[in-house]
Amino acid sequence: MATYMPDRGRPVAAAGHADELNVSVADVLAAQARLRRFLPPTPLHYAERFGTWLKLENLQRTGSYKVRGALNAMLAALERGDERTVICASAGNHAQGVAWASHRLGLQAITVMPHGAPATKIAGVQHWGATVRQHGNSYDEAYAFAVELAEQNGYRFLSAFDDPDVIAGQGTLGIELAPHAPDVVIVPIGGGGLASGVALALKSQGVRIIGAQVEGVDSMARAVHGDVREIEPVSTLADGVKVKIPGFITRRLCSNLLDDIVIVREAELRETLVRLALEEHVIAEGAGALALAAGRRVAGKRKCAVVSGGNIDATVLATLLSEVRPRPPRKPRRRNGERLRSRATSPPPRTLTSESPKISVTAVEEAL
Repeated sequence: MATYMPDRGRPVAAAGHADELNVSVADVLAAQARLRRFLPPTPLHYAERFGTWLKLENLQRTGSYKVRGALNAMLAALERGDERTVICASAGNHAQGVAWASHRLGLQAITVMPHGAPATKIAGVQHWGATVRQHGNSYDEAYAFAVELAEQNGYRFLSAFDDPDVIAGQGTLGIELAPHAPDVVIVPIGGGGLASGVALALKSQGVRIIGAQVEGVDSMARAVHGDVREIEPVSTLADGVKVKIPGFITRRLCSNLLDDIVIVREAELRETLVRLALEEHVIAEGAGALALAAGRRVAGKRKCAVVSGGNIDATVLATLLSEVRPRPPRKPRRRNGERLRSRATSPPPRTLTSESPKISVTAVEEAL
């Protein structure tokens, strides 16, 4: 008989069927084959002032990477002949992914969202025709209610992160990064689905995978060190990663595949989000700026931070822009060779003309 475990987001069979919980690189490649006709690759942007490449999942369908996992899980279910109504629990982005995917595939979907979920995310779910039920004041309360409804009505519960098909779908982001040969990729962690999928896709190529969590919202960082206590997350701008208990499958994968998890202070996160908007003209939600905030402590020649989503309420963004005053970025440093050449050949600063050499964006991308 299938049961729902408190730290798992999908029904699991008895112990003899533990292999059903496995997910591999082959699953990620199968997901890529399913998704390529629905989801075009998202762009890379070089944030020069941060010295980091950005994978812009804020430009993804529904404004978040979550649609990758939701769509792959629904397509895989249809291949198995499962056309049941899908129900999920989400702070917002997974719900929007489920709503968009169900709209495209002609399936019925119900999303359970906690009270206090961002209005922009609730509106996004309703736009695609999914039913919205609000319950509880946290993701975990919404999760318990969604599981109860699934059991009572025979719906298919689709975890936001602890499902092999969801993990494989999130891993397609890593497949898109592979041709650009990053040496380190930083990903935000809530339940761990994105980190697990990206690590599966890239770890065999020698890429370091670093997770990012917020201070006081660090259940995965504690879990991989053996501390699986349920500790109430603190209030944070990064509502998308506010998970009390990480996934069972994702915990195992993160323990085995991640190189490190960096804990970011709330003030660092807020400043990074504002700098992204003002300096790079990239609008990110709290969780979307988390990887970049952590990347300031990560060394690498070709760093890439995943901007996981851009669904931030306009009022929240306006408040941040009016209240947060980021420190001026440090002046860029030139290599020794550039400094010597500039002394020998460059004209004085006041005589620079429009004929000064331009940097080729194409050359930079090819170099990466």
